[in-house]
Amino acid sequence: MNEASVFTVPVTVEELNTTQIVDGQMARHLGIEISEIGPGHMTAKMPVDHRTIQRMGILHGGASLALAETVGSIAASCCIDPETRFIVGQEINANHIRPVRDGFVHAKATPLHLGGSSQVWDIKITNDDGKLVCVSRFTVAVLKKKPK
Repeated sequence: MNEASVFTVPVTVEELNTTQIVDGQMARHLGIEISEIGPGHMTAKMPVDHRTIQRMGILHGGASLALAETVGSIAASCCIDPETRFIVGQEINANHIRPVRDGFVHAKATPLHLGGSSQVWDIKITNDDGKLVCVSRFTVAVLKKKPK
């Protein structure tokens, strides 16, 4: 997809960090924050610290997937009419490329497919030096809300 705006819901980084990443849920617990919204992508960051490492002292693969699914879900939600539709994750996969011991990891989600009933997102996670850490593909179902 090109860099034309894919987001149909006008939001700011600040709004997403207060309405989509909330206390008591996984993303807030892991320290995930939306850091950028571009016309054709959304980026989030997560610290590599005691909450997100595994026993060997490196970034836990599950934390990478939580980051990928968080940014992918929020981005997907900004591409639908929230009055009539909602999204749910269907499938996620990942390839872990290199370990990270500290700093932050940054996940950039870009759409591969934005359909009426499904969306597919490509998510690349990099370290603070911009080196690739993980690649993920995330699929969501776009469902109709039941009338009230």
